[in-house]
Amino acid sequence: MHFMMFVATDPEAEPYSADKDTTEDWVTEMDGRGVRLSGERLRPAAEATTVRLRNEEILVTDGPFAETKEWIAGYDILECADVTEAIAIAAKHPMARFGRLELRAFWPFDD
Repeated sequence: MHFMMFVATDPEAEPYSADKDTTEDWVTEMDGRGVRLSGERLRPAAEATTVRLRNEEILVTDGPFAETKEWIAGYDILECADVTEAIAIAAKHPMARFGRLELRAFWPFDD
């Protein structure tokens, strides 16, 4: 199964600590295990562009879709046997401590 793991900030999480940030170790381990297919950090939400089409008109707005204190900071595409494995992999990511991780299984077109 493929999962999108959204890496998000969370103002209620424990404060960020550089000495506890083992993201590079996590990436190396998951790449080595073959479960992380790709992933990237994202620019801040303030630099986002939102695009909508309404009544045949393209509407472009600077900034995120919603005003919120939390924002998506990055993502990883995971290949796991099931959601239990995806949860175990996400729990090892440092942002499980400093932010939050949202897992969503891909929805195949043939369903």
